[in-house]
Amino acid sequence: MKKLRKVLAILLALGLVLGFAACGDTVDEKPEEKLKVGFIFLHDENSTYDLNFINAAKAACDELGVEMIPKYNIPEGNECFEEACDLVDRGCSVVFADSFGHEDFMIQAAEKYPDVQFCHATGTKAHTAGVPNFHNAFASIYEGRYLAGIAAGMKLNEMIEAGQFKPEEAKMGYVGAFTFAEVISGYTSFYLGAKSVCPTVTMDVQFTGSWYDETAEKEAANVLISNGCKLISQHADSMGAPTACENAGIPNVSYNGSTVAACPNTFIVSSRIDWTPYFKYMINCVVNGEEIDTDWCKGIPEGSVVLTEINEKAAAAGTAEAIEAAKAELVAGTRHVFDVSTFTIGGEAVTSYMADVDTDENYTKDTEVVADGYFHESEFRSAPYFDAQIDGITLLNTNFG
Repeated sequence: MKKLRKVLAILLALGLVLGFAACGDTVDEKPEEKLKVGFIFLHDENSTYDLNFINAAKAACDELGVEMIPKYNIPEGNECFEEACDLVDRGCSVVFADSFGHEDFMIQAAEKYPDVQFCHATGTKAHTAGVPNFHNAFASIYEGRYLAGIAAGMKLNEMIEAGQFKPEEAKMGYVGAFTFAEVISGYTSFYLGAKSVCPTVTMDVQFTGSWYDETAEKEAANVLISNGCKLISQHADSMGAPTACENAGIPNVSYNGSTVAACPNTFIVSSRIDWTPYFKYMINCVVNGEEIDTDWCKGIPEGSVVLTEINEKAAAAGTAEAIEAAKAELVAGTRHVFDVSTFTIGGEAVTSYMADVDTDENYTKDTEVVADGYFHESEFRSAPYFDAQIDGITLLNTNFG
């Protein structure tokens, strides 16, 4: 009987040990749940604008080992709010939207879910909305557009030297989406970059009233070409303008990525925002329990503003060297894109400018932004607020605000 009790005691002890070990193994082997990050995109991969965000989101999420939950083709309406709520319901700790018109709906979602972080590209209201879990982000893309403008000016000089047209005929065209400050800042910085190397250049701008309308963008480019523009650039998201340029043999500076595969004879270079640094920053803040900047804006040194490879087949000789020299000065702070000595408004020198930084319904001019000889773009908030119409640029239509 004693032996039997002893054997039973040993078996019981052994069973308890094995049981605890099994329980321990089960706990240890349970995988940790990945952080979920939601992304709301205005369009899909067919839009160069959205593709740029999509590629950056995938790169950042893959590198940091978090789960990406995308939403494609989400209009700038209440659908954005509904999709943001759905992403929260699916467990996302942070939600990002990529289009200007998404902003009010993202703020609405942030107010509903105060424990979730909401981040938005190109918006203007985070610093005045008073919603602590809502954040704006942008980059100093005006510097990238300025550098791309240098490539355009170099090409114009090459064409002038080749006798294709006279210096006073060096006119560029620009396809713009809307008459927002973001677009105005972009086409002005592009123009000033070109003017820094081709002083006789002028530029016409044709607006489409849409961020993505391939037919309208192609038609706009054709209007500019028929008006005598020798080179075309754009702030619009389709292949409309680049395709029109390739068909007409007109040099093109695109935006948000290289179009060299489709336009090998006319594509010169493209500037774009690389959103990967911001997405990594945003995710790491959530992981580490740190606050996300209300207004985040970085540039060339951080890798947030980049240029594609130059297409040597279409670009002028010496373009790469000219861009690198200007880039070094921008980074060093010895050159400024909106140096007021390089442009006039209505024939007058610019010594002061009040900008609409704290956006309200009346777009009230509220902040002095000229100091130390230049317009301080994207320093008082991340989104651009340069909205001046400088001499040398002609707007062919203006009803798209």
